[in-house]
Amino acid sequence: MSKILVTDSKGTLGTPLVKELLRRGHEVWGCDLQHQRDENYIRADVSNYRQLERVFEQDYDYVYHLAAEFGRINGEEYYDTLWQTNVIGTRNILELQKNKGFKLIFASSSEIYGDKHADILGEDMPLNYSIIQPNDYAVTKWVNEIQIMNFEKRFGIEAVRCRFFNAYGPGEYYHHYRSVVCLFCYRALFGISWQVYEGYHRVFMYIDDFIPTLANVCEKFIPGEVYNIGGEEFRSVKELSNLILQYTDADPKLVEYLPEDRHNVLNKRPDISKAKKQFRHNPKVILEEGVPITIEWMKRVYNQ
Repeated sequence: MSKILVTDSKGTLGTPLVKELLRRGHEVWGCDLQHQRDENYIRADVSNYRQLERVFEQDYDYVYHLAAEFGRINGEEYYDTLWQTNVIGTRNILELQKNKGFKLIFASSSEIYGDKHADILGEDMPLNYSIIQPNDYAVTKWVNEIQIMNFEKRFGIEAVRCRFFNAYGPGEYYHHYRSVVCLFCYRALFGISWQVYEGYHRVFMYIDDFIPTLANVCEKFIPGEVYNIGGEEFRSVKELSNLILQYTDADPKLVEYLPEDRHNVLNKRPDISKAKKQFRHNPKVILEEGVPITIEWMKRVYNQ
């Protein structure tokens, strides 16, 4: 078994990943911004090198680097924090990796595909086409991948980059900058309006289909690889909104329909064949199953 560090270990993805890795018998450590009484946990801001050094006073076999400022709108309104956490934070991790020699698993994003319009998004596209990322969050995640590729070439570090596509489910607590499923579900429950861009399509991936795949990355690690990890269910954002309206019996007048999102692209559908082959990625839960579970969890959490 391996000794593994998870940054953002108390986050939406970090929390279930830690549990899954522990279930498999690994020794798991975490770091995040919160003060916690948990064992094998060290509070640290990844953008602060001095704090991060404390986390790496011991050695790890693998580091899952999940810590990041998340979200397009968040990245526009808090761009300074976004760049500090995502870019300086990742550089700090890479500097420590250069000295410590652990294997890195980096959480990238579907956002790096930017303005590329294609029926299927393959992992090699960003290096083969001219792509412009339409928001600062997307830019920082692509900068992170470039940082990693540079360190691979210059210093021989070992890293795997994983591009996540719309993971959702219980455990994602609401705020204004959360993912689309979380936003729509919460606002439907509390009678808060939301916007739907018509004609936009995405894949959606339920968290229980995602976390086992993510845990498999360290157990089937091939340095230098990059993987799309997403669902196979390609649905319109309007379909998602309608499903949530139907399940919650929310007022349809809460929804404002708009023609274009200036910060994002029309369709994003990944080629996930590499993840299927290497990690046995097998997304099965459809929106009609995952959304009601997510809503019922929210009802319990928020006393609805």
